[in-house]
Amino acid sequence: MKLFVKYMVSNRCKIVVKNILNEIGLHFILVDLGEVEVMENITSEQREVLKKALLEVGLELIEDKKSILIENVKILIIKLVHHTEEGVKINFSDYLSEKLNHNYTYLANLFSEVQGTTIEHFIIYHKIEKIKELMFYGELTITEIAYKMNYSSVAHLSTQFKKVTGLSPYHFKQSKDKRRVPIEEIGSR
Repeated sequence: MKLFVKYMVSNRCKIVVKNILNEIGLHFILVDLGEVEVMENITSEQREVLKKALLEVGLELIEDKKSILIENVKILIIKLVHHTEEGVKINFSDYLSEKLNHNYTYLANLFSEVQGTTIEHFIIYHKIEKIKELMFYGELTITEIAYKMNYSSVAHLSTQFKKVTGLSPYHFKQSKDKRRVPIEEIGSR
């Protein structure tokens, strides 16, 4: 049985969900970002226990189809931006349409309606957080980061970075306050 979990966006979340499933006595086949597959059909009592346990750790069981679709859009974007090396170099609209078997216009309209922001802005916010992370570790130059994140130029990256953070990449790097936003909070401002 496949279940969908809101805000499950990191490896740490996956560990927490595995522990919860073990405590409840459910056997999982898969625990991935945003989704869980368990071997058995869960009872209504187990579902309630699972819902409560997830809520206690800041996660949520998703049950309606539109919410599941929106969470899948978010998870695909998060995986591409934060968890793959080459993911940012693709066309997001084509990728989302192909992966989710829906017209991109439908996905974009539904996402905007429910999230209060566009898919494009959601992607930009995530790219900016990834850029902050890359700058924080200092292993790449800004030129290398621009290339890695598929910006046409350093100027384009800098303009977008400043629009989102209020600081140029240079000033962010020099700042003592290099705050990053947790993945689950990006794009929900």
